[in-house]
Amino acid sequence: MTAYRFCRSDDIELLVGALNRCWSPYFPDEPPMTPVAFKRSIRDLQVWCSSCMVAFSGSDPIGVLIGAKRPSATLVHRIAVHPDHRRQGHGRHLLASLGSKLAILGPPRIVAEVDEALGPACDLFSAGGYVQEAALTDYVLDGDEDDAPRTNGVEGFVIPVTVDDLAANGLLEDAHPPCWERSVETFTARKDDIAGLAVASDERFEAYVLYLAGPLTGAGPTAEILSLRTFVEDGGARLKQLLSRLTAQGMRGIRFPKVHPSEISQELLETLGFRPARGHRPYAAKPRSE
Repeated sequence: MTAYRFCRSDDIELLVGALNRCWSPYFPDEPPMTPVAFKRSIRDLQVWCSSCMVAFSGSDPIGVLIGAKRPSATLVHRIAVHPDHRRQGHGRHLLASLGSKLAILGPPRIVAEVDEALGPACDLFSAGGYVQEAALTDYVLDGDEDDAPRTNGVEGFVIPVTVDDLAANGLLEDAHPPCWERSVETFTARKDDIAGLAVASDERFEAYVLYLAGPLTGAGPTAEILSLRTFVEDGGARLKQLLSRLTAQGMRGIRFPKVHPSEISQELLETLGFRPARGHRPYAAKPRSE
């Protein structure tokens, strides 16, 4: 017999074990979950243990749902069923149980951002009444330093910039569509880890990039871009100037994940040297009792 239960703040070890048993078989290249990494997701993404569930067969976890909570929505951050227990309705039951709880307690929306290559996961959300709201695309900037985007004749100074600097100038609140991992809330939580550069004139910031330094690979350091914005119609010249600074530092394989089409155009990204790599489907639903 299968049992399901919501978790508490003292269930971190249980949730870590459930993720390693149920999620990791599908993503063997990802490092195992640890209590330290799980606690970091609580800080960065507002994962709430009370919005997480585990399904059991006897004492063994066979399914897990990880939920993150903000006033506007709950994110289904991860959901997985052990390979030996798929197609038995466990994923559907986990989603429905969370929906029933949120229909009473809120918040008013449930969302998910699903890799479009994960067909069964996309089918699970579609069958559960979730509606795809847009499309998000990962972009990659490849190439050697000689291939890096370059610009000539751009006026302005390139200076270090922080999340707090941008927030103080009112440049973050309207910056992004609802991508959970690149929201203002996540930037604020991770601000001590985030680096940034800006092109500045005497009067204002004209363009900026926020990024996280990634792991060292055989090709050199990597980076993940969190925000890339320009406030000047210059054909992308200032953004090229900023990106050239990153590549000049030896950064290779620069990623810009989950970009919404309203955030920056694909045409401009391709001008900057990016290519699309993979897609994600953002789903949303209103909580309802079963």
